[in-house]
Amino acid sequence: MSGLATLALLLAAPQMDHAAMGHGTPAPAPAQDHAEHDMAAPAPEAADIPQGTPPAVPRDHAADAFYDPAAVARARKTMEQESGGMIFSRWMLDRAEYRAGKGRDGYHWEGEGWVGGDLNRFAIKTEGEGRFGERAEQAEVQALYWRALDPWFNLEAGVRQDLQRGGRTYAVVGVDGLAPYWFEVSAQAFLSDRGDVSARLEASYDQRITQRLILQPAVEVNLAAQDVPEAPVGAGLTNIEAGLRLRYEFAREFAPYIGVNREKSFGRTARFLRAEGEGASATTFVAGVRMWF
Repeated sequence: MSGLATLALLLAAPQMDHAAMGHGTPAPAPAQDHAEHDMAAPAPEAADIPQGTPPAVPRDHAADAFYDPAAVARARKTMEQESGGMIFSRWMLDRAEYRAGKGRDGYHWEGEGWVGGDLNRFAIKTEGEGRFGERAEQAEVQALYWRALDPWFNLEAGVRQDLQRGGRTYAVVGVDGLAPYWFEVSAQAFLSDRGDVSARLEASYDQRITQRLILQPAVEVNLAAQDVPEAPVGAGLTNIEAGLRLRYEFAREFAPYIGVNREKSFGRTARFLRAEGEGASATTFVAGVRMWF
């Protein structure tokens, strides 16, 4: 009887009005009037930035009132150097290699070093080659001033001195840097103390096979504006040298390599070489080491 009485009381109870409790369908939000927004107006933060001549750099320093001004000046100079004025250096022997080919084997070296800051640097470049048991066929040293054009390229100017017999002194101007897609490039123009004009273009690329194994194609093109028979160099395209080297970096600073190098002379330069009993082209297998510090 008690269960039937409870069911009767539930059926007799009035229905609950959820709308009266605020549980009905929510009213739509009023539409925003975007026409009132001035999209062209500057942000409040930008409008607050003062325009015009910046204030002078303060010369009075609160720290001088509490510490030795000389010690504070030294600390301030050190901070300025560490915040963009530091002096760096790098010295690299990019190639020191043995060349094996037809006839007498030879050698080749190529390296550079620089010291300076982010904008101004002093650089030394050197390269040369020859055959064992003979004087170097070609050897040179360049002393250059580098001025950064942007984060990737340097403008360079200086002097070049040829070290082989009868070598000349040249004024040098050029650019050196890292082109898009990580190509190392260099272009130099030379004017000798005897009025000879010549140019050299170089490019190389480091293709990583693994983190330590690297394949490096490289090419060098030389041009001359006139004949210099004693060099021997002929006007026009004088020679092209292309190489492919595979190196293994035991450490970033030390990497032995093997490869192949092909050099070919053209035009009057080739005729000058043949007149001296030399070949106009040569292919050599190379083995060497690359190191820097």
